[in-house]
Amino acid sequence: MKKYIFDTSALLTFIENEEGVEIVEELLEKSIENENNIFISTISIIELYYISLREQGKDIAEERLTLIDNIPLIQESISNHLVKIIGNLKVYNSMSFADCCIAGLAKYKNAVLVHKDPEFESIENEIEQLKLPYKKKKHSNKKG
Repeated sequence: MKKYIFDTSALLTFIENEEGVEIVEELLEKSIENENNIFISTISIIELYYISLREQGKDIAEERLTLIDNIPLIQESISNHLVKIIGNLKVYNSMSFADCCIAGLAKYKNAVLVHKDPEFESIENEIEQLKLPYKKKKHSNKKG
Protein backbone atom coordinates (compact mmCIF):
# COMPACT_ATOMS: atom_id res chain seq x y z
CA MET A 1 0.00 0.00 0.00
CA LYS A 2 1.34 3.43 -0.93
CA LYS A 3 2.27 5.66 2.01
CA TYR A 4 2.21 9.44 2.16
CA ILE A 5 3.30 12.02 4.72
CA PHE A 6 1.42 15.32 4.75
CA ASP A 7 3.55 18.34 5.55
CA THR A 8 1.80 21.18 7.35
CA SER A 9 1.57 22.99 4.00
CA ALA A 10 -0.47 20.08 2.58
CA LEU A 11 -2.87 20.32 5.52
CA LEU A 12 -3.24 24.06 5.01
CA THR A 13 -3.81 23.50 1.28
CA PHE A 14 -6.76 21.27 2.18
CA ILE A 15 -8.14 23.42 4.99
CA GLU A 16 -7.79 26.76 3.19
CA ASN A 17 -8.80 25.41 -0.23
CA GLU A 18 -5.54 26.56 -1.81
CA GLU A 19 -4.20 25.67 -5.23
CA GLY A 20 -3.48 21.93 -5.22
CA VAL A 21 -6.43 21.06 -2.96
CA GLU A 22 -7.75 18.56 -5.51
CA ILE A 23 -4.55 16.48 -5.17
CA VAL A 24 -4.84 16.42 -1.38
CA GLU A 25 -8.56 15.55 -1.57
CA GLU A 26 -7.85 12.67 -3.96
CA LEU A 27 -5.23 11.24 -1.59
CA LEU A 28 -7.65 11.54 1.33
CA GLU A 29 -10.41 9.81 -0.66
CA LYS A 30 -8.05 6.94 -1.49
CA SER A 31 -7.17 6.68 2.18
CA ILE A 32 -10.86 6.37 3.08
CA GLU A 33 -11.10 3.57 0.48
CA ASN A 34 -8.03 1.86 2.04
CA GLU A 35 -5.96 2.39 -1.10
CA ASN A 36 -3.20 4.30 0.71
CA ASN A 37 -2.09 5.39 4.17
CA ILE A 38 -1.49 9.01 5.08
CA PHE A 39 0.71 9.78 8.05
CA ILE A 40 1.19 13.07 9.82
CA SER A 41 3.81 14.10 12.32
CA THR A 42 2.74 15.45 15.69
CA ILE A 43 4.96 18.40 14.73
CA SER A 44 2.64 19.25 11.82
CA ILE A 45 -0.35 19.31 14.14
CA ILE A 46 1.52 21.66 16.47
CA GLU A 47 2.45 23.88 13.50
CA LEU A 48 -1.13 23.90 12.23
CA TYR A 49 -2.38 24.89 15.67
CA TYR A 50 0.05 27.72 16.33
CA ILE A 51 -0.19 29.13 12.79
CA SER A 52 -3.99 29.09 13.04
CA LEU A 53 -3.92 30.56 16.54
CA ARG A 54 -1.62 33.37 15.45
CA GLU A 55 -3.41 34.18 12.18
CA GLN A 56 -7.09 33.39 12.90
CA GLY A 57 -7.50 33.05 16.66
CA LYS A 58 -8.28 30.34 19.18
CA ASP A 59 -11.71 29.30 17.84
CA ILE A 60 -10.38 28.59 14.33
CA ALA A 61 -7.30 26.83 15.75
CA GLU A 62 -9.53 24.57 17.86
CA GLU A 63 -11.85 23.87 14.89
CA ARG A 64 -8.86 22.83 12.81
CA LEU A 65 -7.68 20.39 15.48
CA THR A 66 -11.14 18.83 15.48
CA LEU A 67 -11.06 18.62 11.68
CA ILE A 68 -7.68 16.83 11.77
CA ASP A 69 -9.17 14.27 14.16
CA ASN A 70 -11.95 13.59 11.65
CA ILE A 71 -9.98 13.02 8.45
CA PRO A 72 -8.12 9.77 7.68
CA LEU A 73 -4.65 10.63 8.96
CA ILE A 74 -2.41 8.41 11.06
CA GLN A 75 -0.67 10.57 13.65
CA GLU A 76 2.91 9.57 14.40
CA SER A 77 4.81 10.64 17.47
CA ILE A 78 8.60 10.73 17.56
CA SER A 79 10.21 7.39 18.45
CA ASN A 80 13.86 6.89 19.43
CA HIS A 81 14.68 5.58 15.95
CA LEU A 82 13.00 8.58 14.37
CA VAL A 83 15.01 10.90 16.66
CA LYS A 84 18.21 9.64 15.00
CA ILE A 85 16.87 10.13 11.48
CA ILE A 86 15.68 13.66 12.32
CA GLY A 87 18.97 14.50 14.01
CA ASN A 88 20.94 13.41 10.95
CA LEU A 89 18.72 15.43 8.64
CA LYS A 90 19.17 18.52 10.82
CA VAL A 91 22.97 18.17 10.96
CA TYR A 92 23.42 17.76 7.21
CA ASN A 93 20.67 20.04 5.83
CA SER A 94 19.79 23.67 6.38
CA MET A 95 16.10 23.01 7.04
CA SER A 96 14.00 24.10 9.99
CA PHE A 97 13.64 21.70 12.89
CA ALA A 98 9.94 21.16 12.08
CA ASP A 99 10.71 20.35 8.44
CA CYS A 100 13.41 17.90 9.55
CA CYS A 101 10.83 16.15 11.77
CA ILE A 102 8.35 15.87 8.91
CA ALA A 103 10.98 14.79 6.36
CA GLY A 104 12.40 12.34 8.90
CA LEU A 105 9.00 10.69 9.21
CA ALA A 106 8.80 10.37 5.42
CA LYS A 107 12.24 8.78 5.35
CA TYR A 108 11.42 6.44 8.26
CA LYS A 109 8.14 5.30 6.66
CA ASN A 110 9.64 5.21 3.14
CA ALA A 111 6.69 7.39 2.17
CA VAL A 112 6.01 10.16 -0.33
CA LEU A 113 6.26 13.61 1.23
CA VAL A 114 3.35 15.82 0.10
CA HIS A 115 4.13 19.52 0.43
CA LYS A 116 4.43 22.99 -1.09
CA ASP A 117 7.62 23.99 0.70
CA PRO A 118 10.73 24.76 -1.39
CA GLU A 119 12.88 23.96 1.65
CA PHE A 120 12.39 20.25 0.91
CA GLU A 121 14.11 20.56 -2.47
CA SER A 122 17.45 20.06 -0.70
CA ILE A 123 16.53 16.44 0.06
CA GLU A 124 14.91 15.41 -3.22
CA ASN A 125 17.55 12.73 -3.71
CA GLU A 126 16.72 11.19 -0.30
CA ILE A 127 12.92 11.35 -0.07
CA GLU A 128 10.27 10.87 -2.75
CA GLN A 129 8.12 13.99 -2.97
CA LEU A 130 4.80 15.09 -4.38
CA LYS A 131 5.03 18.86 -4.75
CA LEU A 132 1.84 20.84 -4.61
CA PRO A 133 1.84 24.17 -6.47
CA TYR A 134 4.06 26.57 -4.55
CA LYS A 135 2.48 29.79 -3.37
CA LYS A 136 3.33 32.71 -5.58
CA LYS A 137 5.49 35.31 -3.90
CA LYS A 138 3.98 38.74 -3.60
CA HIS A 139 6.01 41.36 -5.40
CA SER A 140 6.16 44.94 -4.30
CA ASN A 141 5.06 47.60 -6.75
CA LYS A 142 7.45 50.10 -5.22
CA LYS A 143 10.03 51.54 -7.57
CA GLY A 144 13.52 51.96 -6.37
